[in-house]
Amino acid sequence: MTTPVERTKAVIDTREFLNTLAEAGEISVKGLVQTRAEHLLRHYPLDVDLGVSSAALPDVWAPPPHVKP
Repeated sequence: MTTPVERTKAVIDTREFLNTLAEAGEISVKGLVQTRAEHLLRHYPLDVDLGVSSAALPDVWAPPPHVKP
């Protein structure tokens, strides 16, 4: 079973990975990965969004580590 902390960490880590791909200077698949990462990040939740979600649904989400509930 995934805990709220694990779920939140997965979302944050995925966002950071997508940011890294989107900002990469060189892409090996002719921009496909970077374009997709940019598209996914357009609507990806920010830490403030996760904080609000964790306040409303504490059994589903945990607040990001650096955001106070």
